[in-house]
Formats: sequence, C-alpha cells, structure tokens
Amino acid sequence: MKILITGANGMLGHDLKKVLCTDNYLVLGTRDVFDITDIDNTIKFIAENRPDAVIHAAAYTDVDGCESNIEQAYKVNGLGARNVAVACQNVNAAMVYISTDYVFDGNKGSSYTEYDKANPMNIYGKSKLAGENYVKEICTRHYIVRTSWLFGLNGKNFVTTMLNLAKTKNEISVVDDQFGSPTYTFDLAQAIAKLIQRPTYGTFHITNSEFCTWNQFAKEIFEYWQQISYCDNNSEEKHTLVKPITTEELNRPASRPKYSVLENYNWQLEGYEKLRSYKDALKDYLHLLRQRMIGGI
Repeated sequence: MKILITGANGMLGHDLKKVLCTDNYLVLGTRDVFDITDIDNTIKFIAENRPDAVIHAAAYTDVDGCESNIEQAYKVNGLGARNVAVACQNVNAAMVYISTDYVFDGNKGSSYTEYDKANPMNIYGKSKLAGENYVKEICTRHYIVRTSWLFGLNGKNFVTTMLNLAKTKNEISVVDDQFGSPTYTFDLAQAIAKLIQRPTYGTFHITNSEFCTWNQFAKEIFEYWQQISYCDNNSEEKHTLVKPITTEELNRPASRPKYSVLENYNWQLEGYEKLRSYKDALKDYLHLLRQRMIGGI
C-alpha cells in the first residue's frame, strides 16, 4: 500500500514508520512538508501523492495548553482533520484518524465502548471530537481510532517525565483518582497496520490491556526501572516515593475524566486479539529506553 502519515515525526508517527516501512511505500507528512490547517495546501499535497490510505496522527495534544489556546486547538484538531478528510475523499483514500479517551467525561464508572455517547469535559477532548465528526461526515472510508495515555521511545510522555523528576526529587505527587489504560505507541502502530488491511471501517478503541491510575502507573515505572537498573549492576538508582493526591489537589487548567478506560469492543468483534497488558509493554519500553541511555541502540 501507499500510505501517507501526518505527524510522521511525532511519538506515534515514528513507530508507524517503523512498523509500516517494510511492506508499504510511505509518504511522510510533517509541518515542513504541508500544513494540515491550510485546506488548499492539504488537498494539493494529498492529490499529488494519491495514497491508498492516510494515517492522520498530527494533532495539538497539549491538554492544558488547549484551554488557553482554544482557537489553535480547533484549528488543528477540528479543521485540520476536516481538511485531511476532504483530501482523502477526493482521491478515494482510506483515512485513519487518531482520537482520544478524553472524548468521554468519565462519569460512566466503567469502561467505555465505541457505542457510548461522547461528552468531553475539556477543550482538547471537544476539539478531537469535532475532528471525529468531520471525518465521519466527509470521508466514506474511515477508521476512527481512540486510544489513551500514550508512551513511546520518540517523544515526551508520562514515563520519561517521571524518570526525569526522580533525578532531582525523592518524593513525587501523582493523582490516584484517574483511571485509564496506558498504551505503548509501538503496539498501537502494529494494531493500526492490521486494521488498514481490511475494509472494516468505523470507530475502534485500541489500547493495551488492563488499566490503572496515574499513581499506580508511576509506581510500576519506578519498580520496573529499578529491576532493570539492578540487572545493569547500577547502584546509583535511588528509591522514589510516589505520593497519592486527588485531581482537585493537582488543580490543572483542564478537567480530566476520572474513569476513561476504553473497552476494545469493536476490535474484538472483528476477531482481533486483545493487545498485551500495558505492564508487559512498559517493561519492553523501559528496556529499550535503558539501552538507548547507555548507548546500546
């Protein structure tokens, strides 16, 4: 297939390139190549390349930043998705739109399926839902992929933030009342590669299996990191205390859903196996991160 990836230099974009490069011809879309917020530029670029599929991974993902940059959030996440959808429809290309668990308000109290009603509680979620709606309305051949709590080798994420904080702090406060499913971008990229092989268009929740709070996730990060460090005979790694706090105590600009676990319902209905546990994915990721830090890769 000829596949165009927007946001190709992002965390997910890097893993999409790694997974898809062997059996496909890739066109890499970055801000230097074309501007998704410019509809004429977007239509022209995609028409010139005529891909079989476009994986739209470019987005404005600063959740708190969206609260103070509302126009930019809707311009990139809403109208940007519309522009790509129009361009895809013009050349009959399938479109994969990467969305988020933050389209839900978290009040259900149990995991969300693709058939639950979206009700975002922050600008990021609202702008991403606007993008979803544009894609559904405009592009006939579309896959909307909602995912959550991404971590990967090629971008800033919660895991690297925790490890960096631990270099200077013996105690870190992390919220313990928000539940979700951490997802490894490499595993997500592999799932998307499977998804686009079949015309099973629609909305899919794709995350690693199992769920936790941010506080539990932080504790697991340090636990696994210490195990890896001991294997490397590195005695410099110190114990970091992870203190539980509430969302209200954290007091961030953007509201977050308390329970945004995504049930991968349609994924399993289509016969795909559940993705592995986020814990196993985290261990693999940390091993690679450690190797990169000591110059192994």
